[in-house]
Amino acid sequence: MTSTLTDARASAAAEAAVGLLPAPTPLTVGTPTNEPVTLHGQAVSARFAGSAQGTVVVVVGPELVGALAMSPMGALEMSQAVRPALEAAAQTLGPVVVDPGSEGDPAEAMEAILEAGGLLVPLTDEGQVRALVALAVDVQIGGTPEAEPADATATDPDAPAGAAAPDAGGGVGTPVPAGFAPLTPGPRGGATQMRGGLDLLHDVEMEVTAELGRTRMSVRELLSLAPGVVIELDRLAGGPADLLVNGRLVARGEVVVIDENFGIRITEIVGTA
Repeated sequence: MTSTLTDARASAAAEAAVGLLPAPTPLTVGTPTNEPVTLHGQAVSARFAGSAQGTVVVVVGPELVGALAMSPMGALEMSQAVRPALEAAAQTLGPVVVDPGSEGDPAEAMEAILEAGGLLVPLTDEGQVRALVALAVDVQIGGTPEAEPADATATDPDAPAGAAAPDAGGGVGTPVPAGFAPLTPGPRGGATQMRGGLDLLHDVEMEVTAELGRTRMSVRELLSLAPGVVIELDRLAGGPADLLVNGRLVARGEVVVIDENFGIRITEIVGTA
């Protein structure tokens, strides 16, 4: 299948994604190419559909792969870490829905993009390729693919490549990050290595779950559920709710109401050592 992608659109996709990729230093968007790029690490590929249909790929180096594996929250999924970048890259083509994505070998993912007529955009640091964004467009439904893409960076024309746009605000207030218990370096690395790995994860978006309580029910009880049935949980009324990240308990707090929405006021940080 022939891709309708242009260099301008490939560059716009990379510009939108570069600021959302975890990296120890700012990355520079390189020149789109239809030649193979050597980059070891891990790739995440995702199909998208909407005003355009195609495939978007993000490839990251071994530094981020290692940092995700050694996270204090437990091993994190690469597809979750790079999903904001995948969505930002695909949405430069217009309103689209991006699939969850699948992890795979970088060489195979890049080869699939090139076979579809797509382009690879290397992201570099001091001349070294640290990551890569790849895009192939099968069908362009909304508008022509040759149209000049909208500026994917901040509204400031002098903003550097990959600079994130300022938050529009509207929140309840500025949250103060809670500190976790100090980490003890394991046998695989020292404090410097661990610190560098954690720095890579600072901007990775995580799914946080608040749990009020649990219980066990038989299949018979589950099948008899109906509107109005009350289920008793293993938590006293007014007791703290658990805050879980990646299935791991990190904090407890009391349930509050914020502008008609539920919230959690943290009362205890659970050590992660």
